[in-house]
Amino acid sequence: MVTEGLEKELGDLIIKICNVSIPIPDALLPDAPLIGPDSPLGLDSLDAVEIVVAVQKKYGVHIDAQETGRRVLETLRTLADFIRRQSKAER
Repeated sequence: MVTEGLEKELGDLIIKICNVSIPIPDALLPDAPLIGPDSPLGLDSLDAVEIVVAVQKKYGVHIDAQETGRRVLETLRTLADFIRRQSKAER
């Protein structure tokens, strides 16, 4: 299962906003790819746009530039780490 905390919260958000209709893997790992052919959720680039918009709105962070977005959306862990870093920087 996804680790507790922010990674789990993000996983739940992504499943909801992307309308994941495939069975959710029992082991949605924090280091599993989020987007692309290796994604256990079957997410694509259109889903990535939806994720960026939802995350920016919910967590008040800004994911800029396509390259930054790719790195941030690699896994649940990279996304959660980005949000944590942005939150600390704003304090």
